[in-house]
Amino acid sequence: MENDVRKTGTTTVGLVCKDGLVLAADKKATAGFFIAAKNVEKIIRITDDIAVTVAGTVSDIQLLAKLIKAELKLKEIRTGKINTVKEAANLLAGIVYSNIRKFSLIPGISHFIVGGKDKTGFHMYDLSPDGSITDIDDFVSSGSGSPMAYGVFESQYKKDLQVKDGIKLAVKGVNAAIQRDAASGEGLDVVTITEKGVKKVLTKEIKINLEE
Repeated sequence: MENDVRKTGTTTVGLVCKDGLVLAADKKATAGFFIAAKNVEKIIRITDDIAVTVAGTVSDIQLLAKLIKAELKLKEIRTGKINTVKEAANLLAGIVYSNIRKFSLIPGISHFIVGGKDKTGFHMYDLSPDGSITDIDDFVSSGSGSPMAYGVFESQYKKDLQVKDGIKLAVKGVNAAIQRDAASGEGLDVVTITEKGVKKVLTKEIKINLEE
């Protein structure tokens, strides 16, 4: 039987800076060759100090984002302690691991980049669709447009990058993907995580003019 599940695409990126973190993502949602939505929020604030970028099957990432928000809040209430970024990443990775191994006619594929601040500093983790965790100390990208974003970061990223410059570099990376990846586009969002917490610093729409 032919698999009729339509593939999705996206571009999300994360940069580790000297004074914080930068997350960015495009705004297009696709189902095969069909553009399903043009203004999708792919960066979700989980707590005041932790945010995640999302990629994969929309129904799964929406549900998992809600679950991790609720679980972290419950854990905070039960223990009376603020969750660390690593605890949040491990908890979400466990949920992703369980989700991908459930029998379903529609694969539960989800990919998250987790970024946040706690008492030990700033941390970023790459959560692959199989539930594995990678500690990121420079940059990371996910989705169909990631090869183009990686090309930009490999040549322009520097270890002492400031957040203000990281925002510009993240925009360059996502824009490179938008130019070459058909599944990425319509605009981009940029979120920073600094000592002041999670903050959206840029939302930009990209419209194609089809008129002569």
